[in-house]
Amino acid sequence: MVSVFAHGELRLYLLALLADGPRHGYELITALSDRFGGTYRPSAGTVYPRLARLEEEGLVRRTASGRTSPYELTDVGRGELARRADDVARLERGIDDTVRERAQSLRDDVASSMQGLRAELALAAQEARQEARRGPRGTAYDARDRGRQARAASNRARREVDAMLQAFRDDLRAELRRADAVDSVTRVTVETARTVLDSARAAIRATLR
Repeated sequence: MVSVFAHGELRLYLLALLADGPRHGYELITALSDRFGGTYRPSAGTVYPRLARLEEEGLVRRTASGRTSPYELTDVGRGELARRADDVARLERGIDDTVRERAQSLRDDVASSMQGLRAELALAAQEARQEARRGPRGTAYDARDRGRQARAASNRARREVDAMLQAFRDDLRAELRRADAVDSVTRVTVETARTVLDSARAAIRATLR
């Protein structure tokens, strides 16, 4: 994945994130992911070396001894942020643009995948209907028996889909509640859900005709 930050921008943004108070490295990674609506998450190998460099430059320090202690801004770091306030504002605007672009790209990818799935499901449904109309080969064809078998098969299939939908709803609602508890449900989540559900509805309906 191409980096979303130009040279020196991630360093500056880490300082901006620390302006709200001390944070551990993993908390900074999570904050970055949240800022990008989940469309970008930097690796530990990207963030920690930059934090180490900021510490060497005297811009941040650890609030306690140990590898896992949180980082906080020093007076020098706060001065750097104040001096580069305009750069931080431009960076925030750039992140807003990146989030919009990535969210649209994600929606387009999901829609494209769902269109392919919808076509495959429609073809499979058409083949199944054709096979049902032909009836069993090599035996006497009893329309009433076929009708009863079709009714029973349809009922079983409908109940199976009902069970899947209920399980999907329960699982996803639980995931959303857990995410909401840490304020990580974003507009990207909403738009992705809308795209996926609209496409899934159309794909399933295509098998019913």
